[in-house]
Amino acid sequence: MRTRTFALTAVSSAVCGAALLGPAALPATATPHRPAPDTSPGERAGLLPDVWAGDGLADPAPGVPADATVDAPAEVTADARTDATADARADVPADDAPVTAEELLAEVRSCRQISQGKYRTDANSAKATVPVCATSDAVFWKADMDIDCDGRRTKVCNKKTDPYFQPQTAFTSSRGKPLDSAALPFVVVPAPSRTWDYRKSGLTGGSVVAVIYEGRVRYAVIGDTGPAGIIGEGSYALAEELSIDPHPTTGGAASGVTYIAFQDSRISPIESRATAESRGEELARAFVGR
Repeated sequence: MRTRTFALTAVSSAVCGAALLGPAALPATATPHRPAPDTSPGERAGLLPDVWAGDGLADPAPGVPADATVDAPAEVTADARTDATADARADVPADDAPVTAEELLAEVRSCRQISQGKYRTDANSAKATVPVCATSDAVFWKADMDIDCDGRRTKVCNKKTDPYFQPQTAFTSSRGKPLDSAALPFVVVPAPSRTWDYRKSGLTGGSVVAVIYEGRVRYAVIGDTGPAGIIGEGSYALAEELSIDPHPTTGGAASGVTYIAFQDSRISPIESRATAESRGEELARAFVGR
């Protein structure tokens, strides 16, 4: 499901049937974007056709043997510990530090467009402005983030919190169940079309994606598909990880979100956050040339 802050249109990325995890699996047709809550019924009807396309020690005091232990004042000890911590951090090899947002963004400054056209970020967007770009080992796009709250019914994702809630996701868990958008950080990709088919770019359900927003980097998986002509959507849990309002009808980010999907990176089980994070960091290091 897609929702927008700033009076943007609420929409749906849910898929009417769960699909198999595999490159050859084509999810069921995606549902259209949902109109904003304040859109009139007539306007809603008009939207639908369009959408489908070391601790330190003090120095010995005078006269005290050099090997004697002398208690240092509390403030000295604290300073020494702070210095020791800083020294310890400085000793950590740069290659062992987490990949930063700046490093990743530096690799996607220019776009080699692979989509046959561009995507809109919402059903009522004036025109399509977002291309899908590629590097030798990843696909990326820069868009907004609408909130997908579909899948497993939970306290925060259900018919009461989201009037457009649907109990399915395009890809399923290792047990064949819909994904839990409130617990699993995942990204929604557009359903395959002539504009772009994610499967032909080495992506599928469970592929790892680095998502960057306001200096934060989080790793997610591809977990659902949305309308064929719209891009820019993540799960409730992913929004929380990025400090974006995750509310299914009023949350989201209007812009500034970068999605970097690593080719041939499918993890299993798809619902393992730990695996996505460790594999994501590994892929990100290779992506930035560490």
